Amino acid sequence: MGKKRVLVPAKDVDLSTVKYESEILQAPHLTGFVFRLFVRIIEAPLIGPLLITLLKKQNNVDELLRNTVIPEEPMFKPEYPPQEKEPSVVELDEEGRPEDRVESALKCLPHYDPAKFWENSSAPFRYWKIRDYAYAYRVKKVTPSMVAERIISIIEENGIDKPPTPLLISFDADEVRKQAAASTQRFEAGNPLSILDGIFMAIKDDIDCYPLLSKGGTTWMHEVRTVKKDAVCVSRLRSCGVIFIGKANMHELGMGTTGNNSNYGTARNPHALDRYTGGSSSGPAAIVASGLCSAALGTDGGGSIRIPSSLCGVVGLKINYGRSSMEGSICDSGTVEVIGPIASTVEDAMLVYAAILGATLANRISMKPSTPCLPTLSFDDDTDVLGSLRIGMYTPWFNNVHSTEVSDKCEDALNMLSKAHGCEVTEVVIPELLDMRTAHAVSIGSECVCSLNPDWEDGKGVKLTYDTRTNLALFRSFTAADYVAAQCIRRRIMHYFMEIFKKVDVIVTPTTGMTAPKIPPSALKSGETDLPTTAYLMRFVVPANILGLPAISVPVGYDKEGLPIGLQIIGRPWAEATILRVASAVEKLCGESKKRPVSYYDVLRVN
Repeated sequence: MGKKRVLVPAKDVDLSTVKYESEILQAPHLTGFVFRLFVRIIEAPLIGPLLITLLKKQNNVDELLRNTVIPEEPMFKPEYPPQEKEPSVVELDEEGRPEDRVESALKCLPHYDPAKFWENSSAPFRYWKIRDYAYAYRVKKVTPSMVAERIISIIEENGIDKPPTPLLISFDADEVRKQAAASTQRFEAGNPLSILDGIFMAIKDDIDCYPLLSKGGTTWMHEVRTVKKDAVCVSRLRSCGVIFIGKANMHELGMGTTGNNSNYGTARNPHALDRYTGGSSSGPAAIVASGLCSAALGTDGGGSIRIPSSLCGVVGLKINYGRSSMEGSICDSGTVEVIGPIASTVEDAMLVYAAILGATLANRISMKPSTPCLPTLSFDDDTDVLGSLRIGMYTPWFNNVHSTEVSDKCEDALNMLSKAHGCEVTEVVIPELLDMRTAHAVSIGSECVCSLNPDWEDGKGVKLTYDTRTNLALFRSFTAADYVAAQCIRRRIMHYFMEIFKKVDVIVTPTTGMTAPKIPPSALKSGETDLPTTAYLMRFVVPANILGLPAISVPVGYDKEGLPIGLQIIGRPWAEATILRVASAVEKLCGESKKRPVSYYDVLRVN
């Protein structure tokens, strides 16, 4: 029989025989001189490919991709069966004006009582919300220009745009003042563009925000790729009056889960400055968690919005693949990556989501997306909708964490949700999770290599950081046959999840398998490779990327060291409204114990 492994069709898999396999990656943790030497070796002719082959063999990569007969045909981008309309929602016009969608979203939110927080000095810590800023502007407690000056002062005095620990890679104080002055004039005239007018946001460095450069965390991307206009999502936010403070730091080219960036310095976690933020949207999450902005835009190809949101204690929404345009981002041609909001609260994520959504014509034709919706959180029937919710939980996967504090906090949140609303938690089984992880790595890796090949061949590869070069050495070893095999696996995994969603409305997991890891001092100069840590950080986020499903991370508490823990809610295709409803309920139940980060800037407080 040789080495050949033959899979039965996914529809014939007996779930009662499925056993959960814990992922154990065989790879060294390297930093400093040894890491730099390792990269030189794996890039060397002959010996490099041999070493990569050995590492792949140790982790059974070739066994899956090359020695396995997969009966399903490939699925090169997500394909979904028709979906039923979600209950108690408001439909949004994705072809209409962003300002109108934001206005519709605003009507979905619960009643806003400014006195509850503005006049209560004893209230527990909470982040200022978008509606807080809008209220302050409307009653003339403060103006956008005044807030802009506070933010600019903080950035300049604390070196937030400079090494060794920058949150921003590109920052132009005059440009911020110009945007804030225009917003202030609109408020003085009584004509704000939307509830988002005067709201400060940061944009991840792989999304175009004219006139700032898009470097993607590299030292050279802006030299080969000019920015001539805003990305589509940025343009939609700008039409709503959003003020952009700059381009946020990130793990170079998105190829990492920690946020380490030796080019510009590594963003630090506002809850513990010796810890990573998570990546690759490190700067956006840290900026929101530190209070500088209520929201930011990130990109998510392998948990890059949800991981840092979880580690920094904020909300991260990964929208359905194809729900919004990727035009104007550095990686706009892949099949796993989306742009989405990172925000201090669920309602702020909803408002930003409403502004940026709108599928491209090509995706409307090929994917036939369901009409975008938002949950009616302002209506009395919200509790009834939650009561009928069916929550899926795969317990062995849920509990496969570095510390039981993570799974315990997430389970506590689910217990509170069930007690408060009567939600039903159902045990589910998800086969072939390790195969899914490999398929995702091959998919995102091959797509990254394809987009970078011209610049790699032009000699830019040696200017990348060592951890990026390590990942690219692995990715470049994948063949066309490997990529096709990965897409066959994608179809199998899609079958399993669509069957599960016939029984449940959402699937819940911890967002990450660990809280924020410590930053090794030796990793600051040259980066590091630490695949076991990567495995813990990515353990639960991959399905939403390889299948294009919507998912959200919402804070549910802290470990004994005060580090945030996030709960992930994965939804059916196009079901952003459902996961936002659940996340809002969880936030309400778990939000009273929110802690003020060690590094926090109160830019709105009126003395």
